[in-house]
Amino acid sequence: MSDETPPDRNVFRDTLVPLMAEDQRLVCLDSDTGLYNGTDFGPAADRYINLGIAEQDLMGVAAGLAKSGRIPVVNTMATFASTRALEFVKIDIAYNAVPVRIAATHSGLSAASLGPTHHSLEDLAVMRVLPNMTVLVSTGGESTAQLFRQSVDLPGPVYLRLGRGATPQLPEDAPPVRIGEAQVLRHGEDVTLVACGPYPVHAALLAAERLAERDLSASVLNMHTIKPLDVATLVEHARESRLVISVEEHWEHGGLGAAVGEALAGRLPVLVRRVGVSDEFVSMAGDHPYLLERSGITPDAVVDAVLEALGDID
Repeated sequence: MSDETPPDRNVFRDTLVPLMAEDQRLVCLDSDTGLYNGTDFGPAADRYINLGIAEQDLMGVAAGLAKSGRIPVVNTMATFASTRALEFVKIDIAYNAVPVRIAATHSGLSAASLGPTHHSLEDLAVMRVLPNMTVLVSTGGESTAQLFRQSVDLPGPVYLRLGRGATPQLPEDAPPVRIGEAQVLRHGEDVTLVACGPYPVHAALLAAERLAERDLSASVLNMHTIKPLDVATLVEHARESRLVISVEEHWEHGGLGAAVGEALAGRLPVLVRRVGVSDEFVSMAGDHPYLLERSGITPDAVVDAVLEALGDID
């Protein structure tokens, strides 16, 4: 596993700009993030519009453009997309099922020392309950480019969760990312680890290696598509497991873990446990990896969750 990918939002930008030159439908709406400062859009320059720090207006304008045959790509921070502008996302975009792509940067704890006002630990819970919304979680690097390219022609709105800085790289032999299909990174029989986002997926993979040292084999699924969830693959692996553990950079409630639990309830008699941020704001200062460690999004936390749950079963 190589060290790090480039910053997620940069990969997204560098994927979007050439696509805009090829596809006249694409329009980039920015909220004065600075991500596009100095960017040469070439022939698509007139389709880059910076509306400033006005996220509600951003969503309303995007909905209007989508109704006019465009595919607007909204660039803003995840917490502002999912909370400050939520009514506009719900009514203008989701209700009308228009093809707006919300590129939500600084997700999870990646805004780090900017504090709880800029952390986004609720966005998956919010976005996945909206009808018509496709919800995607990048794992960084090429997965960002693949998910965005595949999303362009999807019907209806898309929420694409992106990070801020460099993140751990997926294994080089990882299968291609396809929207709606869980990416199976490891096969095992004792435990199924279901993760989303670069750091949680990385934690799940390292945890699987450590569990193997204890003669416990674990499957690892990168569930990059939260909605529609790949229930078939989840059930296939969970059926062979004694335990399912979700791992996410999100509050424990409402996100990937909730989606996994809902999908398995009534389908399989299997225990589901969650590894996520506990039910409190993350107020300590520090960089992204430090906040993740303090919040328990680590390989050790995953291993501990597995051993504790299996102990309860036994």
